[in-house]
Amino acid sequence: MGEAKPEAPRALEAMARALERLLARNERLSSEPEPEGKQRGLAAFRGARQPSISIARYLERIYRYTCCSPSCFVVGFVYVDRMVHKDPGSLVVPLNVHRIVLTSVMVASKVLDDLHYNNAFFARVGGVSNAELNRLEMELLSLLDFGVMVSSRVFESYCLHMEKELVCSGAAQKIEGAIFDSLTTEIEAPEDDKGKRFPSSPPRKSFS
Repeated sequence: MGEAKPEAPRALEAMARALERLLARNERLSSEPEPEGKQRGLAAFRGARQPSISIARYLERIYRYTCCSPSCFVVGFVYVDRMVHKDPGSLVVPLNVHRIVLTSVMVASKVLDDLHYNNAFFARVGGVSNAELNRLEMELLSLLDFGVMVSSRVFESYCLHMEKELVCSGAAQKIEGAIFDSLTTEIEAPEDDKGKRFPSSPPRKSFS
């Protein structure tokens, strides 16, 4: 029998919904392509073509194979928001969102999780080369001015924001604080990570 697929936590669905709304809004805002010569900021994350995998399934794949904690997806979303504000001339679009998400969650995992995979493994999960992910990591850190720490107050506010996204999308009927409550329990019980079992290597795929 194959290894059971872990159930996707609420934070993943909330991040997917928030990004889908952001993509829809940006599609209405502008249909202009990034200038070809621009290779810094969010433009550095731009792929040659749009990946066929949805952002929701992509997040599930990252969670399934890397076993990163659900908190990484909240902090990853914080990084996305900070990068958008740092580079307002660029938009999160279908051509760059997967690479942005992959890099953000990987960096969040390094900050939050005692046990985490290296860049090469994340690259294989995300369908990019190790060299490209190394470059994207440095671009993300540059955009964040290496400010990767997130306070508890900011963390809670983003949990609430993501909860609102679920309500706006119709995936939830009311704001219950479920995301923050579940992740607070997770943060207060780090000993669970000591028994974390990593799954086998993911199938090699390219989504670019």
